[in-house]
Amino acid sequence: MIQLVMDILSWPLLMAGSAFVLIGAFGIWRLPDFYSRLHPAGLTDTMGAGLILLGLLLQAEAAMVAIKLLIIAVFLLFTSPTTGHATARAALAAGLRIWQAPGHGKADGKAGAAGSGTESSTPGDDGA
Repeated sequence: MIQLVMDILSWPLLMAGSAFVLIGAFGIWRLPDFYSRLHPAGLTDTMGAGLILLGLLLQAEAAMVAIKLLIIAVFLLFTSPTTGHATARAALAAGLRIWQAPGHGKADGKAGAAGSGTESSTPGDDGA
């Protein structure tokens, strides 16, 4: 009986985590530049893996397995956002420009402050 309750609670978490991972993978594939791709990568890493770990935690029968899953989850909660931030700062320091849509800031005949001094690139061109 208790196993059935744990299955009913854990499977939605596992499915939701899997959905976040798939949506994040689609976002990484679909978004136009490096900086935009960092968001779904962080979402996938933190939320998707966190929900999967929570679902696995409910399935764990041994206390040692549950403790290890909790340690992984805490490690993931601290390192994923830090990694995304450090990666974005390193890319900015290396001179990787932010993608702008073609014609951004040129609708009224003058370039906007955000668009001045930068070149537009095509979607998918992340400067590599």
